[in-house]
Amino acid sequence: MSEGPRGWGAPLYTAVLEATAVGPGTTLLDLGCGAGLFARAAADRGAVVTGVDTDPAAVAQAAAEVPEGRFAVGTAERPPAGTFDVVAAVQLLMHVPDPVAVLAAAARSGRVTTATVWGREEECDVRLFGEALAPWLGPRPPGGHPLSDPDRLRGAAERAGLVVTRLDEVRCPFDYADEEELLGPLLDSGLGRAVGRRAGPVALRDAVLAHLAPYRTGTGGYRLTNVFRVLVAHRNG
Repeated sequence: MSEGPRGWGAPLYTAVLEATAVGPGTTLLDLGCGAGLFARAAADRGAVVTGVDTDPAAVAQAAAEVPEGRFAVGTAERPPAGTFDVVAAVQLLMHVPDPVAVLAAAARSGRVTTATVWGREEECDVRLFGEALAPWLGPRPPGGHPLSDPDRLRGAAERAGLVVTRLDEVRCPFDYADEEELLGPLLDSGLGRAVGRRAGPVALRDAVLAHLAPYRTGTGGYRLTNVFRVLVAHRNG
């Protein structure tokens, strides 16, 4: 599923930071920091932020976004040395081969671990993009990623040696100003170009717009609402 338009994550970041009581002086390790948007939200609350990501370009973006933070290229399984008040894996677990290993590394590095994942496929309106492309790609497997199931997410944390204290749901609207903002990232993606070559760009555009017509707003934009899960845990013992 697409990560959506810039700004979509604000409600999710707020939920994570409030659930973990991040404030002035909190030391926070951001695993898979990406371009630094969550790190920026944490720093704006006064947190002392360290971030790590495997993508050097993303690390450079994060360092520019949060110049007062410390960022390095590296893996979530081998985080920077030190003990942190909070270790966060925001939208990371679904992109790593061994989520339990990431959570175990977080448990070793921090007093509190938090992680977020997408909700189940049926809980997220962005599934409509895949449904629109199904005539050319075939149907998507039902259910989405296993960690979208709250019981499996809790189980992964417990196997990592964590005690889960909270497992919340957050609804995040993905707001697109118009058709171009909605379609641009899809049409520019490798998947969109592949389907466009097969179906033709006009047919692709028409299919997506027809599928998403019920989600059009009165101002001509589109709003897709998606569920995310926020896990908060601490070390066992």
